[in-house]
Amino acid sequence: MIHVVATNITSPLGFTTEENYQAILSGRTALHRYEGLWGLPEPFAASLFSEEQRAMLAIEGYTFFEALAIRSIRTALTYTSLGNSLSRIVLILSTTKGNIEALGEELYYPSKAAQRIAEAIGLTTKPIVVCNACVSGLSAQLLADRLLSANLYDYAIVVGAEVQSKFIVSGFQALKAVSEEPCRPFDIERNGLNLGEAAATIVFARTSDKESWQLTHGAVRNDAYHIVSPSPQGDGLTNAINAVMEGRDKSLLATVCVHGTATLYNDQMESKAIERANLSDIPLSALKGYYGHTMGAAGVLETILTMIATDDGIILPSKGFTEPGVSGKVSISSEPRKTSKRAFLKLMSGFGGCNVAAIYEKTTDNELQTTNKTTLVKAHTIRISSEEGLTLTDIYKQQIGNYPKFYKMDLLTRLAFVATELLLKDGQWSMVNGQLPVIFFNHSSSVVADRMYFDTIRDAENYFPSPSVFVYTLPNITTGEVAIRHHLCGETSFYILPDKDEALMKQILEASIARTGTPTAISGWVDAESETCFECELSVYNII
Repeated sequence: MIHVVATNITSPLGFTTEENYQAILSGRTALHRYEGLWGLPEPFAASLFSEEQRAMLAIEGYTFFEALAIRSIRTALTYTSLGNSLSRIVLILSTTKGNIEALGEELYYPSKAAQRIAEAIGLTTKPIVVCNACVSGLSAQLLADRLLSANLYDYAIVVGAEVQSKFIVSGFQALKAVSEEPCRPFDIERNGLNLGEAAATIVFARTSDKESWQLTHGAVRNDAYHIVSPSPQGDGLTNAINAVMEGRDKSLLATVCVHGTATLYNDQMESKAIERANLSDIPLSALKGYYGHTMGAAGVLETILTMIATDDGIILPSKGFTEPGVSGKVSISSEPRKTSKRAFLKLMSGFGGCNVAAIYEKTTDNELQTTNKTTLVKAHTIRISSEEGLTLTDIYKQQIGNYPKFYKMDLLTRLAFVATELLLKDGQWSMVNGQLPVIFFNHSSSVVADRMYFDTIRDAENYFPSPSVFVYTLPNITTGEVAIRHHLCGETSFYILPDKDEALMKQILEASIARTGTPTAISGWVDAESETCFECELSVYNII
């Protein structure tokens, strides 16, 4: 278990955790309707920083995204004393699109932004970017737990940050997922999500000398159903909840802080998963009616607010909710409720079929729990590179050729798909109940798909945002496609690093596998910067 020693939320509702909490208690929302912003032809509701707030948060020499993250981290660090050993502190950045507006420049790469943020706060260790779609913020906290429990670091600074733009909003509009009015999670009149901007930081420590919030258990599970639509019965989320609730008394939970995007399919799926996991009588809290969907920041921001509210004996109300509009039995209210309990469950789901559940408890238990070291053995490895002269389509036609969906994929996903097909075709591997983790790394995120999507929105005269291209601008779709193809219902994760650091990749993989308890895993480097510059090296690992 790792301990929360400091937090910060920087959002349009305030620049501190307390300001944000008080804003919610007073019923305020940061959501507003926008028309014509960024030249978008359709109106939308969102939670965006005002020009005055942006000026207050700006830092010379940094993009607004970087400045937002730096400000949040620095504010959180004022409540801590981390010591002088900077080599024992890791920065974990959770974001989906980072500096997307800098596309075409070096600053675009999330790994570059993470390095600049780490250097700005004085860290010397390599930062890790978690890019796992909507679940990134919760996945980042699970990674912090794994790295600290493996005694690789003493502290983890987890910051989730997102800045909205024409690129992001137009993509969700193309998917017909955006509401023009403030969203209404779980309500019968809900008609789509709102997007939001924010940065949120949690500083975790391996040990604490006082009562603190602790992340006690977490699990990641894939639906293996569809890269955009969730499993109708919530299979992946149900599996994640069951994994973390096994052996635990549900009556100790104050609330389930849900994902609650207010889209028709997500809320319905989530309600079914909650009912199937026998949590129908636990009060729900859905917070996107205050902030919208802050994407990479959401899992961190919503966890912090639930901690503070539970400390205060309050279950936060779900703004926008009036009448149930889901078939799964759930307990949700637009009014605050009281609680004396000291634990809660946080849920997140996202594109690529990924689902995360995590339990937090307020306790004085300061016993240091260290995971046993996991020994990994490469059973088989596949290497594919543009230097070999063959295109991915050539390889597909010659050695696979039986999965037509291949032609719909972007370059990065085709690369991962082909390598995984060859790996599982030739290698020795096994799994238990579909629990085969798939963990990929790269440096350039989804730059090829990003360029392709940008070309569909750059010209006002030929504006045709492509939903099929936009989906692949999330690099973790690579793991989702692999999961669907091979019916893999275990963990899927995507991490972005400053470079191909084999030692760091091994540390992350070993720490992750120590938590999953599976006999086999697929992992490696999957990077594509253009049709003539790509590299993939994937291995099947056996755990002994």
